[in-house]
Amino acid sequence: MSRSTGFLHWVFPAMLALIALTFLLSGRDLSQMFTDTAMNSAGFLHPAVIWSQRAVSLLLLAAAAERIVSHIMMRKPMPSLTLALTFVAYWICTVAAPAVFGSHPQLAHEYLYTLAIGFAAVISTSAEREKILDASRNGLFLFMLAGLVVIPFQPELVLDTGYRQGLMPGVPRLGGLASHPVAMGMFAQVALLLLWCRPFQRRWLTRLSWVLGLGVLFMAQSKTAWIAFIACSACLLLVRNGPNLWRRLGDPRQGAFGIAVCLGVMFAAAGMLGLVLLGNLEGQLSDFFDSAQGAQLMSMTGRDQIWAIAIEEWQANRLFGYGPNLWDDDFRASIGMPNATNAHNQFMDTLARSGSVGAVALVVYAAVLLVLSVRHAKASGGLSIALFLALALRSISEVPLLLFGYGTELFTHLLLLVTLASAGVARVEVMPARSRAAYGPAS
Repeated sequence: MSRSTGFLHWVFPAMLALIALTFLLSGRDLSQMFTDTAMNSAGFLHPAVIWSQRAVSLLLLAAAAERIVSHIMMRKPMPSLTLALTFVAYWICTVAAPAVFGSHPQLAHEYLYTLAIGFAAVISTSAEREKILDASRNGLFLFMLAGLVVIPFQPELVLDTGYRQGLMPGVPRLGGLASHPVAMGMFAQVALLLLWCRPFQRRWLTRLSWVLGLGVLFMAQSKTAWIAFIACSACLLLVRNGPNLWRRLGDPRQGAFGIAVCLGVMFAAAGMLGLVLLGNLEGQLSDFFDSAQGAQLMSMTGRDQIWAIAIEEWQANRLFGYGPNLWDDDFRASIGMPNATNAHNQFMDTLARSGSVGAVALVVYAAVLLVLSVRHAKASGGLSIALFLALALRSISEVPLLLFGYGTELFTHLLLLVTLASAGVARVEVMPARSRAAYGPAS
């Protein structure tokens, strides 16, 4: 262990290993997941999982404490005082306040884990960032590979063979060792972004990893993850190659390139216009909204009912909300919605769980993350804005900024904090060729 970087980077693959072990020993049938949730949402935890969870919790606390104490003892400057203060305020307003003053207060030591690991993340240096991103990249690809290895032995554990709502009828949906195929898609998306910014030293390993990551992303059949990956990739390309592309467009010596780009834009616009004018778009839209999938879309796949309940709970305690145990087993049983494990929207969930105080803190926190992500986009090679966009898009239908304990959703959140904090410490430095290619704009 290096005294200058500690062992915080081991926390990230440890979290992935715990998730994989949990579902590997769960004995689940992925195609019956929603039925199992309705009958017994608590599920069964293997003793090995319980002890592993305790070990990971101790590792998390020890690694975070070591980093914080080392930071204080070595009198290092705070990478970004704004980021640190905003994160702590966000935790106080969305976790501590509703846990004490909510309609259903509840205190638990697990709530302190996210404060500890989050604060350790916001004081990360560039050296720690490299170790954390590399360890996370390696852990994610091993996590995906482990899910594929299980297929010949327990296909029902990792494949949803009953999935019929995708774009590939009859093709099983890959959930791997994640909690859900949507979570698997999110992990694959983040792994590919890290691989883009931190490629392996061996080219053949990088190429195989691209094949693995894109294959898992495709087989997870998460349209949300597909859209998010395309959007994040566009951000990376824009940050890394945008200035060079603009210079080439304005260079009279690159006339052929400018003409090709203009023709491409014209053909794309003509194709869209032809689709609207000649493709009977109005009739196709009418037929779609009359279908079952269209009806689901209009009701946001049933989320309108969940949001109505969230609003009711917020109105019962507008200041501090329901409290931490909103959407637990007892609450879901009382409303007759056993599959509503959260509000399926970050703002609505925070509003109901933490009240107006938490909702305001969420907006301020998200604004700070956005500003810092844009500010450090060039220094991070586009990774900061790509990770922020991934979180923002996931916040539409999930709760990736929830800080009640650590789990699947916390992973990307922590990676963004590490990226922003380390970018605040390190300005443009002269690095080895591999690091310069990984973080700087492409030449």
